[in-house]
Amino acid sequence: MPDDKAEKRKLIGSRLAIARKRAGLSQSQVAMELKLPRPSVSEIESGRRRVAADELAMFADLYSVDMDWLAGRGEENVDVIRDRLQLAARKVAGLKNEDLEKVIDLLTSLGSKEDK
Repeated sequence: MPDDKAEKRKLIGSRLAIARKRAGLSQSQVAMELKLPRPSVSEIESGRRRVAADELAMFADLYSVDMDWLAGRGEENVDVIRDRLQLAARKVAGLKNEDLEKVIDLLTSLGSKEDK
């Protein structure tokens, strides 16, 4: 069972780091905002420190992400690419139609050379 807990901390930490970077914040900025020591933010993101439920809620609010996503509900393994795609999908879902069309056009233009 200890491996399951360590893996869960790693998943949560990975998602917290992804969300922080997407929010454009440094660990120091997050620490100041949440009134945590900066090393605590680093330890949480690396999976070396447990994150309390109230802290997880504060991270979710600060990063404007779903707490269930941060907590890795229903998922057991860290997959950084999947997590980044899920976070990007949440951001895209909030765009205006004209901005969404621009994103779709950009993604289409980035297709592989084989597609062209």
